[in-house]
Amino acid sequence: MRKICLFALSIFCLIDMAAFAQMQSLVPEKVWPEHDKKSKHYTISGERHGQSFYKKQTFPEVQYEPAETLTFDIYHTPDVMYHWYKVWAEKYPEITELYEVAKSYEGRPILQMTITNKKTGKHTDKPAAYFEGGRHGGEVTSSESVLWLTKHLLENYGKDPKITQLIDTKTIYVRPQNNPDGTNMYLFSEQRNRSTVRPHDTDRDGLLDEDPEEDLDGDGVIYQIRQLAVTAEDKEKANYIIDPKDPQGRLMKRVFNGKGDYILHTEGIDNDGDGKFNEDGIGGLDLHRNYPENWRPDTGGDATGRGYTQFGAGEYPLSEIETRSTFLWLISHPNISVVNSLDTRVPMHLRPPSTSSSAESMFPKDRSIYEYYDKLGMSITGYPWAGDVYETYSTRGKINRLTGDPLKPNPLFGHGPDFGYFYYGAVWYGDELWNNGAMKDYDGDGERDDYDALRWDDEENGSKGFKKWTKFNHPQLGEVEIGGFHPKFFGQNGPPWNLETWISKQSLFNLAMAMDLPQIEIKDVKVDKVKGNYEVTVSWTNSGKLPVALDQAKRVKIIQEDRLTLEFDKELTKGYEDAKVQIVTPELYDKTIYAGYTEAGETKSAKFVVKINQSEPVKAKVRLMSTRGGYVEREITLGN
Repeated sequence: MRKICLFALSIFCLIDMAAFAQMQSLVPEKVWPEHDKKSKHYTISGERHGQSFYKKQTFPEVQYEPAETLTFDIYHTPDVMYHWYKVWAEKYPEITELYEVAKSYEGRPILQMTITNKKTGKHTDKPAAYFEGGRHGGEVTSSESVLWLTKHLLENYGKDPKITQLIDTKTIYVRPQNNPDGTNMYLFSEQRNRSTVRPHDTDRDGLLDEDPEEDLDGDGVIYQIRQLAVTAEDKEKANYIIDPKDPQGRLMKRVFNGKGDYILHTEGIDNDGDGKFNEDGIGGLDLHRNYPENWRPDTGGDATGRGYTQFGAGEYPLSEIETRSTFLWLISHPNISVVNSLDTRVPMHLRPPSTSSSAESMFPKDRSIYEYYDKLGMSITGYPWAGDVYETYSTRGKINRLTGDPLKPNPLFGHGPDFGYFYYGAVWYGDELWNNGAMKDYDGDGERDDYDALRWDDEENGSKGFKKWTKFNHPQLGEVEIGGFHPKFFGQNGPPWNLETWISKQSLFNLAMAMDLPQIEIKDVKVDKVKGNYEVTVSWTNSGKLPVALDQAKRVKIIQEDRLTLEFDKELTKGYEDAKVQIVTPELYDKTIYAGYTEAGETKSAKFVVKINQSEPVKAKVRLMSTRGGYVEREITLGN
């Protein structure tokens, strides 16, 4: 008997183990290169003709592991940012929700947080704003601004009356890292790129990512190469001279081809032998040219050769998961009125239109709203520019420094701000933080340029932002010099000690816009008995500073008009003319009052007429529904 039992137990264990084995994946779990402590290399996904792995780097400007406290005198990796979002989700469960909205091209999670007081209603029932960073992987200042704003909101809830009121009545959606692939590559290797790491034939030679930058001198940073033109061929190409403004001979000045002494390259070699350096590195697509509004084909995609194309546009609109996830989230959350998707390098409050002038293509009332925020933003941040992409951004320098020609408006296609206004009907900015170190016009020439940046670096930054030109024996060019501005933590992003100044001011502008969100509120519900029926007069107002719909939102029908309903127990309204309760007015079958769109500060009223065919009083709910103004209800009683 014992042998039989042991045999049966053995068979059961074998079956159980077999079932367990079937549950195990035969595919090893992916280990991201930033998590692989053993590997000395950072490997990038995708099949390309060039190199896909690079020596791992650790930059002193970056925090790679979470500290006990979060400070903004250093940059943070996506993992460190996600650590703090998880901490906050646990610490503030009543006002936060953390979730994954998508996975990136390489498969990393893209996390987003909803901030609102859950006890005061669903997040979708409240007016909302959305703030996003990290779309361009190397523009890490943008992500830091979203992180700073999140911390500021959460830690001041219950302390600051205005922030408390905001979170009680509105919803703030924050996405700090919309492109974690690009950001991780940027912070863990010497490599950098525009957006996604998806392989791309940037130079259209039939090869993918075959000519990346290389860290030739082994210092972990891709600087510039200064090549003295010696041969006749090089002298024809030479288009740089040493700028006489800088007595140390560090600064280079652009001149016409053949008029210079030097040729500049980014650090690296000509891998594909086409005479160009580093023109087809990792990726090359641009997530900020991939939106459906006014999208144009990528370079080479115009069959006529006479139309417009847009570099980095992608194979088709929303071809990239990072852009598509933003698009789908916004379309499924039409309660959002204000968006800022942040970038870096030009200190500017950047907005639509991107392909035409504001006067030409915007409704006048909408344009005045944007112009108000342009001025408000500049007053908070001190940025020297604010305005549309097509005119203001394109002509902000007034003249072409090389030719002396006046700058003309220039279109950007598939651009986020155009999608945000023309398609989504919202107040959408794509603000740019940081200014390449050009804090002021030191030489009084009316420009903030590299000379001004160099002066500021010397006087305020300890000359840490510029590497002095150092001789190097290049394998293809012979003797050259390597140097220039630090591309990651001076050119594209500022030195860490200066970080919080920029991100806090930008966040306060975003917060100011969120404070202005529309807000539908029921002011009064008045019940009068008139000629045997009950008249229910509802008055409401939009207490926000923004209308519940821009005129463009009305045109494209991105949101519905405000609606008012009076709802009773279904048993009371059964039976048509024999029902115990009949809504006489409005006469529409659905008994809904369609109230148009409530402007900022506007008060409206509407009336229901109700017939009650019973002696007992009845209860009803007044429901006021506005897509972007919120949802409110109030209970009333009709009858004696």
